Amino acid sequence: MFKLSRYFSIASLVAIIVVVTALSMYYRDRTTDTMMAHQTRSNAALAQAFVNSVWSKYAAFVTSASDIPAAELHGRSEITALRSDILAQMQDLDVVKVKIYNLDGLTVFSTDATQIGADKSDNTGFQQARGGEIASSITFRNEFYAFERVIVDRNLVTSYIPVRTADGTVEAVFELYSDVTDLLEELNRTQVQVIIVVSIVLGLLYAFLYLIVKRADSIISTREEERRENEEQVRYQAYHDPLTGLPNRVSFNERLNETLARAKRSKALAGLLYFDLDRFKNVNDSLGHDAGDQLLRVAAKRIHGVARESDMVFRMGGDEFTVILENLTHAEDAARVAQRLTDVIAEPVQLLTHTTTVTASIGIAVFPTDATDADGLVKAADAAMYRAKQAGRNVYATYTADLNLHAVERFTLEAELQQALKNDEFVLYYQPKVSLPDGHIIGMEALLRWKNPRLGLLAPNKFLSILEDTRLIVPVGEWVIRTACQQNKLWQDSGLIHTRISVNVSASQFRDRSLVNTVRDSLKETGLAPQFLELELTEGLLIDDAHGAIAVMNDLKELGIFISIDDFGSGYSSLNYLSRFPVDILKIDRTFINNLMTDHKDAEITHAIASLAHALKLGLIAEGVETEDQLEFLRSHGCDEAQGFLFSQPVPADEFGRMLTAEETTLSTSKVNVTASR
Repeated sequence: MFKLSRYFSIASLVAIIVVVTALSMYYRDRTTDTMMAHQTRSNAALAQAFVNSVWSKYAAFVTSASDIPAAELHGRSEITALRSDILAQMQDLDVVKVKIYNLDGLTVFSTDATQIGADKSDNTGFQQARGGEIASSITFRNEFYAFERVIVDRNLVTSYIPVRTADGTVEAVFELYSDVTDLLEELNRTQVQVIIVVSIVLGLLYAFLYLIVKRADSIISTREEERRENEEQVRYQAYHDPLTGLPNRVSFNERLNETLARAKRSKALAGLLYFDLDRFKNVNDSLGHDAGDQLLRVAAKRIHGVARESDMVFRMGGDEFTVILENLTHAEDAARVAQRLTDVIAEPVQLLTHTTTVTASIGIAVFPTDATDADGLVKAADAAMYRAKQAGRNVYATYTADLNLHAVERFTLEAELQQALKNDEFVLYYQPKVSLPDGHIIGMEALLRWKNPRLGLLAPNKFLSILEDTRLIVPVGEWVIRTACQQNKLWQDSGLIHTRISVNVSASQFRDRSLVNTVRDSLKETGLAPQFLELELTEGLLIDDAHGAIAVMNDLKELGIFISIDDFGSGYSSLNYLSRFPVDILKIDRTFINNLMTDHKDAEITHAIASLAHALKLGLIAEGVETEDQLEFLRSHGCDEAQGFLFSQPVPADEFGRMLTAEETTLSTSKVNVTASR
């Protein structure tokens, strides 16, 4: 019976032998040729190096050696010197013998002294080198004299190398013997390894051909498994956030609908926590996006660690997260989870080289109490989150029916704010700063107000958070600085007293790279001298990135303006940093002034701040002064300035101008009286 496998086996075996033999011979020839070419180049380079270094000393001797009797040639001093130079040149190299011939074929020099004076004119390699070509060959020597020693059983490459003059004329021939025994042995070992590897590969190929049909099903099965894994990976990426590994918004929408469907069937409660990180934008702006990404990963890990086993945690995008709470027994259970989340997120976190604290504002909505569908539940939780932010952040808030009205109002205000700057709806009010020693006005603070066409005049607490969230705070802040400088310059040009005007700078505006340019341009455009402008910076924004803050403040100080720290004592200032901040004034937070006469601790803190300001040679001003008792306390403790309702509420520019006019009159009268008394 004809068996294909038998003929296939014989043919395959013959083919393997032929291929291995041919490949071995080809590999041997190619590697030997490559080795010879490499060694020839190496010998030529060595000969040239010798020529470049010392040949000029011996060229005349070598070319004229034919005129010297052979018996005298051995004793010439040039031979001794040549030997010394060659030994020094060839030390630690594979060269085992060097010979030098003149064009007559006379062996002028050899490291084997017995060969000096021999005639090699009929040697083929010499003749080829004398004609200008390099000639090399490989030989095996049982015994060989090499540099004053004898070596045995060595493979040598002999190279005849022409030595040329500057114009390219051959004037002598070098013969170098290089020991390539180790290299050939390595080539032999490599050849054997190649034969073994090729034989194994061909053998495996031979075996594979027998198993091809059986392996076909295995390959198809493997491909199918890979396809399923790829589909699963694509699905994972579609439903998960790549940064934190949490399920994403797409997954959230599906899971929330599924959870509410189960809650309807079982008549159970389900909760939704919607929250974001309160100061995440500050971290991104001050420390960079790498630190922001690290913060998100830390927050995700903490949230997942606090959530119950049955809870589902999602990252919605940016710094927003949600938690779906299933099978709640009471609505208060959601509040307990929210409290644990606010506590764990508020723990300090190390970001790159900075330690910071980031809090979360959490909104809580419960199904079916607050909403009966997924969309309504999300809106309810989102509205509750904004209430938490308005309550001071780092808290949670539960949904109530009136929050829908607040959400609509906020959306309306946000839309109106987009046009407020363009429509010239913002206005500045001014509150005087009074010198406590003599009661005179020595400055004023510019305070932002919004003339809303629908709601009338609004204080900043009604819209400032929206400006921050929408990043409108930066262009509005630029307008405030420019307008305050312009108004102060107008008062000065009108002949009124020259006083310093202060402007509050928000965290976003301080971190914006254009702040220094804004101040510089405003001073230049309005012509206001820089010593009449003061920027008030809050304590918190300076500590978030103290090194970056110091750099910005130094740039501002170079302009010649004043810098004060607003709400001092309400944050967590490091005294080490405070001593390095280039500030001029500390402004005591109004919360201490409010309770000055009723809370012993607030009085002590105020006294301590006053002592600190004096020790650091900083100016000190108290805000929120409303009573004579507060004023007397501050005056007795060395406070320099004060502002508050005791002196005046913030007033429009024209009314404040009248106050300055009255102050100018008072000062003029005082000067007249002093002159008359003299």
